[in-house]
Amino acid sequence: MSYQRSTWLCSVISRKYGPTCLRYYSQNTSTTPRAKAQSKIAHIDTQRPFSPALVDSFHRRHDYLRISLTEKCFYCMPSEGVELSPAEHILTDDEIIRLANLFVRSGVTKIRLTGGEPTVRKGLDDIIRRLNELRPLGLQSIGMTTNGIALHRRLPLYIENGLTHLNLSLDTLDPFKFEIMTRRPGHDAVLRSLSTALHSQGLQSVKLNVVVIKGLNDSEILDFVKLTMNKNISVRFIEFMPFTGNKWDKAKMVPSSQLLDIISREYPSITRAPDELNDTARSWKIPGHAGSLGFISSMSDHFCSSCNRLRLTADGQIKVCLFDAKEVSLRDEMRRGASDGELLNVIGRAVQGKQEKHAGMEDIDVITNRPMILIGGIQPHKSRVQSLPHLSAQSYLLDDTLLLPRLHRRWSSSSSQSGLRLTHIGSDGRPCMVDVGNKDVTKRSATASGRIYIPRSAYDLVTGSGGVDSTDKTIQKARSKGDVMTVAQLAAIMGCKRTSDLIPLCHPLQISNVSVTLTPERAVCPVSQPSDENTIEYSIKCTATVACEGKTGVEMEALTAVSVGLLTVWDMLKAVAGKEMKIGEIIVTHKTGGKSGDFTRGPL
Repeated sequence: MSYQRSTWLCSVISRKYGPTCLRYYSQNTSTTPRAKAQSKIAHIDTQRPFSPALVDSFHRRHDYLRISLTEKCFYCMPSEGVELSPAEHILTDDEIIRLANLFVRSGVTKIRLTGGEPTVRKGLDDIIRRLNELRPLGLQSIGMTTNGIALHRRLPLYIENGLTHLNLSLDTLDPFKFEIMTRRPGHDAVLRSLSTALHSQGLQSVKLNVVVIKGLNDSEILDFVKLTMNKNISVRFIEFMPFTGNKWDKAKMVPSSQLLDIISREYPSITRAPDELNDTARSWKIPGHAGSLGFISSMSDHFCSSCNRLRLTADGQIKVCLFDAKEVSLRDEMRRGASDGELLNVIGRAVQGKQEKHAGMEDIDVITNRPMILIGGIQPHKSRVQSLPHLSAQSYLLDDTLLLPRLHRRWSSSSSQSGLRLTHIGSDGRPCMVDVGNKDVTKRSATASGRIYIPRSAYDLVTGSGGVDSTDKTIQKARSKGDVMTVAQLAAIMGCKRTSDLIPLCHPLQISNVSVTLTPERAVCPVSQPSDENTIEYSIKCTATVACEGKTGVEMEALTAVSVGLLTVWDMLKAVAGKEMKIGEIIVTHKTGGKSGDFTRGPL
């Protein structure tokens, strides 16, 4: 009998007839390691009673509990925000442990801590320690899913207290794109956490969760696969799933089968690997690689028939299905004084209401169901951005020390007309920030532009016109950095948001919108002498418009965006035109709002 058919039969027999029949079937039909493991699990189950409250009407046994510890996560919060529960609605440590104790005594063997971001929960190390004390009752593993931002220093203590399994969420290997997607730095911190986890002896498994979104990070699939070459890690590609607030679009969902085709073309020897019992991921292995790959195809090929998961939200609601909006409050029952027996009855009624399978991707309720951050699990970063232009998986980082032209605000924070003075110099002659505390908050915008002059060869490379010698090593080096215009556009946006970090006395502003365009241009130069011939001048014009509601203008932010964008073009093209490029004409062309009024610069 084939492995796949044997696995399928074991699953069916276990669900329909219980573990005793599975044990008999396994002992009499197969001696494979997997069959022996299933037989051992079935034997353990017969020795320890499993509460009927955790068995649904389709005979699925729920021995896996995911506990959300908090709704907070500065890393994956949707850009429009989410209304969080009041602090008094969140389960206390004692309430979490009481419910965990009840679930474990009823048959749960695996607990995973989620969020929001679980590491922002105060006392997390003590929660893990107290959960670890449930092992004599039957708990076998304690896992955690985290973004890894603040993990690497604390991980050893978590492991010492009982953490056994770790899942890290990381949707891009490009630190620049990471900051665009999350609106915050932290890529290095996640990689440090991953390295710490892989070198920790106490962890039984380390997995990397990657939510794949077409046009956002699907170009990085093979780069994630390369991580498994020398690292004992399971990289799991997850289909983009619909939730409130994540702007789900079927067109952005990449089916797991398509991802497998991409990987198979690069690694024809990839083979199916045995799955863990009730695992959501279909596992694959590339011969010679230390790690493995997994595909979680919740949308294109759901695994509802073997689902063994229940979820407990941070505010104490039990959810029997990730995609079902129905919830039952265990918190309210506990605070009304319910006994463990009464709580178990409530849990049993919720489990009995679990459907055979979730709705199709077009019919899933994204109106009344919670956002993922309020449920606990994998939160893709699509909520941060509508889409990103195609980028290769290289790291597009600006230099550690970024030098910008010396820029000054054309419209100062002071409207005094009594005399000229430098508004950022105090009466004692020392530099200082302008006090804007008494100013009104108004809508403000500014547009700046600038230009980088480039030779014909660089212009042809950027625009794809003319005869570019693709065998030229300098051309190949320039192309290896990626799409010039896309990278420069992203750099300009990031530079704009970091203006107050780069220019010491600028106020940090809450920017509401940044728009950056880069346009290749060619023009005839005017002759300076009668004998001169007209020549063609090639350039790239960068224009940035920035808007905010604040107490001071955004001219500096627009100027910084243009400067960083043009510097990035220089960096991208220096292999072919380093000595011939020239940056100039960086000016503010338009502004609105503020006491000094609106302004539009006329033609130069």
